[in-house]
Amino acid sequence: MDIKAQIEKVVESVTKDQTLLNQFQKEPVKAVEKVLGIDLPDDIVNKVIDGVKTKISLDKVSDTFDAIKKLF
Repeated sequence: MDIKAQIEKVVESVTKDQTLLNQFQKEPVKAVEKVLGIDLPDDIVNKVIDGVKTKISLDKVSDTFDAIKKLF
């Protein structure tokens, strides 16, 4: 299983759907398994969750930085 591809799929889904993003924030395992459509082993689902959280955080930082750059 390509974990990186699964992370990208989940990030794309949760960033486009506010309800799914809220579910991911409250119940990340259920949200990931809902997006992927499969029940994953705990070690894999935790890697995907960590990757999604990191990617979403980095995207927010990037958006903030871009907004600051526009001010100058």
